Amino acid sequence: MVLLDIFDPKAPPRPIGIDLGTTNSIVAHMRDERPVALTTCDGTALLPSVVYYGDHGNVLVGASAKSYASLHPERTLASVKRFMGRGADDLETTRLAAHRLAPATTPDEAKVVRFDVGGRTVTPVEVSAEILKSLKQSALDQLGTVGGAVITVPAYFDDAQRQATKDAGRLAGLEVLRLLNEPTAAALAYGLDKRQNGLFAVYDLGGGTFDITLLRLEDGVFQVKSTGGDSALGGDDMDRRIAEEMLDAMGASEAAARTPEIVALVLGAARSAKHGLTDALEVTVELPKRGGGTIVYGIRRPHFDELIEPLLERTGRACRRALRDAGMEPSELDGVILVGGSTRVPRVRSFVEETFGKVPLADIDPDLVVAYGAAVQAQLLADSSDEVLLLDVLPLSLGVETMGGGVDKVLPRNTTIPAGARSTFTTYADNQTGFEIHVVQGERELAKDCRSLARFTLKGIPPMPAGMARLEITFHVDENNLLKIEAKELTTGVCQEIEVKPSYGLTDDQVEAMLLDALDHGEEDFEARRLADAKVEGSRMALATQKALAADADLLSADERARVEAALSELRRAVQGATHVGSVQRCIDALDDATHEWAGRRMNRAIQSAIGGRSVEAIGESVAHARGVEAHLLEHGALPVKES
Repeated sequence: MVLLDIFDPKAPPRPIGIDLGTTNSIVAHMRDERPVALTTCDGTALLPSVVYYGDHGNVLVGASAKSYASLHPERTLASVKRFMGRGADDLETTRLAAHRLAPATTPDEAKVVRFDVGGRTVTPVEVSAEILKSLKQSALDQLGTVGGAVITVPAYFDDAQRQATKDAGRLAGLEVLRLLNEPTAAALAYGLDKRQNGLFAVYDLGGGTFDITLLRLEDGVFQVKSTGGDSALGGDDMDRRIAEEMLDAMGASEAAARTPEIVALVLGAARSAKHGLTDALEVTVELPKRGGGTIVYGIRRPHFDELIEPLLERTGRACRRALRDAGMEPSELDGVILVGGSTRVPRVRSFVEETFGKVPLADIDPDLVVAYGAAVQAQLLADSSDEVLLLDVLPLSLGVETMGGGVDKVLPRNTTIPAGARSTFTTYADNQTGFEIHVVQGERELAKDCRSLARFTLKGIPPMPAGMARLEITFHVDENNLLKIEAKELTTGVCQEIEVKPSYGLTDDQVEAMLLDALDHGEEDFEARRLADAKVEGSRMALATQKALAADADLLSADERARVEAALSELRRAVQGATHVGSVQRCIDALDDATHEWAGRRMNRAIQSAIGGRSVEAIGESVAHARGVEAHLLEHGALPVKES
């Protein structure tokens, strides 16, 4: 029997919270000041995040779609959350799975994963929209009207993944009030339910994503201290560990034997075995054998624990790093909150206890707690309430690539959001009328070691001498953790707001590895950055000197010119081949020493040229301009060059 809310057809729209999960999705709302999960089309709170595309355009969602997984595996899509915002060449797409990817025929198609579901192709955004439509319809059936929705996302989702989630909501006809980080949502539900203050860790291990968040709850203020995780790690990976053993036992080790039907069958059996091991010490499964007949595959819990231990250790590294980022010890925590269906695995719970030194809290259903928090936040936003203040943080630094390949970090990781910051740059070449801006995300000192988020071109800048333009780049991250960028040339006032169009290519594992790499390669990164910056400075100085020789070489004696040209040649060789910053810096100092007196003569000539027949005020302006030009020629280079 399904219990329905009694609703007034004239009542205002009811806000809802949605946990759009990898394995299951949930919709919830507030009833009598408490969050309640609504019944889905399957008659339960959990809607399997599975979509089936039929021969005649019909689309099924949930358990009915899941029933087609073994009959039509290529038309039945599950765990698409792992593909949100990903490119077609993402390594994640090569994992053991029954779906079939559509080949990319154009560069634009390569930017987005596309599934071939028989006669048509669909993107992860479209698949997710079908799930959201089903949840919205369930809410309409029980509430009568639906207002805005808060949709949760993993804390470690990047800009592309968040934007894809927001697009799916819009495609489903929902007004997306906010994207809320899943661990923050869980803490929101827990904190309001238990009325507790303190410092908590939220360990969120779902079907396809992992997040660890440390936050402080204090009288309605939820302040995130640090966050980490992996958006390509979850219960699905546990299933694959078992599935690989099953395939070997079936005699299907070769790729040719792993048809979509066999893979779908084995993944389903592996998931059932994993669920069975939650309560039992041993599980057996009957499987078809290659060539005919059947086999009985058995797995004991200790062996399963061994299989998943490397996965758990990956979560442990993220937990330790989050503690280090927050500057705290596990003993300082008041509790550890478990979130996500994968935290039901006994070894996961014991691992969490070992990592943090305390028994985790799981008295709120870990499958539902995120949706509860989303419902709470949706109601608060609909009421414009300031009862709860959410202070979230950036998971990774955001910056701009500078000349030489370095990174200017405009917004460092763990910056509280919403947040904004700006940085000023200048040009490298004369008469430059456009600027290439490369936005990156990560902790390394060189852009090549960070994740590329976007590339922009700012056009329409009037031609000016090198170093005269001043480009101010402003980053703004909103409450949904989405990045917007504005670029303004301060000399002329030319301003453009740039729409972020993320570029793809790096996997989430690589993004996750950036934090560890930043620690492992900190010293060498720092030296590489210093060398790159020194070479940029050397190139700028060499260019300015060459221009000065072309204009004012007559102010040099023969010996002085020989000395300047020798120092210039040495500097150019150092810029081209030096491997240590000291070598470049010595050449810069030598050229500076060789041109010091000559620079004074050039300044005097510029002033005398400006004085003839002009007023005192005009002379003053000319002198100031001459000094400014000289300073820029000697000190500045090209965009992207950080202005000193």
